Amino acid sequence: MASDRLRVAAAAGVLAACAGGAGAWLDSPRVLVAFALLGLIAAVWGWAALTRLAHRPAPLPPEPPPPPRPDLDAALEHAPLALWRLVAGSAPLALNAAARRLAAPGRAVDVAALLTLLDAQPGRRVVTLPTEHGQERAVLAVSALTVQGQAWRLAALAPIESELETEALTAWRQLVQVLTHEIMNSLTPIASLAASAPALLEGGEHEELASALATLARRAAHLQTFVEHYRSVSQPPAPVLADLRLEPMLQGVQRLITPAWHAVGGEVEVRVEPASLALRTDAAQLEQVLINLAQNALQACAGRPAPRLQLEARLTRGARLCISVADNGPGIAPGLEAQIFTPFFSTRAGGSGVGLAVVRQLVHGLGGTVRQVRRPEGGACFLLTF
Repeated sequence: MASDRLRVAAAAGVLAACAGGAGAWLDSPRVLVAFALLGLIAAVWGWAALTRLAHRPAPLPPEPPPPPRPDLDAALEHAPLALWRLVAGSAPLALNAAARRLAAPGRAVDVAALLTLLDAQPGRRVVTLPTEHGQERAVLAVSALTVQGQAWRLAALAPIESELETEALTAWRQLVQVLTHEIMNSLTPIASLAASAPALLEGGEHEELASALATLARRAAHLQTFVEHYRSVSQPPAPVLADLRLEPMLQGVQRLITPAWHAVGGEVEVRVEPASLALRTDAAQLEQVLINLAQNALQACAGRPAPRLQLEARLTRGARLCISVADNGPGIAPGLEAQIFTPFFSTRAGGSGVGLAVVRQLVHGLGGTVRQVRRPEGGACFLLTF
């Protein structure tokens, strides 16, 4: 901008000089022509500089200062998770106070073993830490990232021993309550009838004795069935893993359960996206899980005018594979979501309460999780994630 202003001033000076010179050399035509040409050149040069000045954009106002950023270092330092940075060829670097406390004297028994434990592939798993206070379980999550062209892994360690103990105590308390209830309901009449049987024999009351023995047999059979159900929940078989394409497997389940749904006017739909979706799993156990969930859905949809079941397999964000089993029944009653997987808990009269407990055991053994999710359109939906 300053150079254009200088050009305009210089052009004006040359024009003034040409005008003065032309006045002094009026009697010489050749000199007048030279002054005219010089003045024309100066005028064009000055006009170009003026044009650039006229079209130059106005200066922008200064940008406001950026808003103050939160103190990320302080937030990282006081994060509740123990964080480490892992770089190939270097020892793990503690990133916050929780990580330094865990490696300090009085916590980890063997710091070298702790740091070796952190050097894992990306993913999540439960690990056991030998500490001065005994064995503690924790969730280890490792993520891979690239920072300024360098490959990093970020390891996060979250102790969960106290939470697991609380959950275990709650589960044991529920199990003891169920066992006590079922066993006492059978043992009380068995003990009473066994005590009265000798008197019935002495009195010759054979009809009453036969009735008492029939009751004994019935209650003993009930107790035996209960024990068999308990065994199915507490001792699931070990899975045999193999690569399995999901579309033909789900279509096979569809062929098995469709007759029962057609009998009540229902439909079963299968959807797999993409069609080549595969999973390393135990085919028989996964089929059993889906059949159990489909049977529960059929019972829940009893009396519905057009019951419908949808089996769907898809990939979600994070490359996780999800299989959903959804129906258009009444859904799970509010407040019961946390109890439906408890062994022997059932909302159906005469139900054994082992179906969903077995489902959870089998899915867990296959390396997945099962959750009940609410859908806006209603009905029950169980989501299996691997």
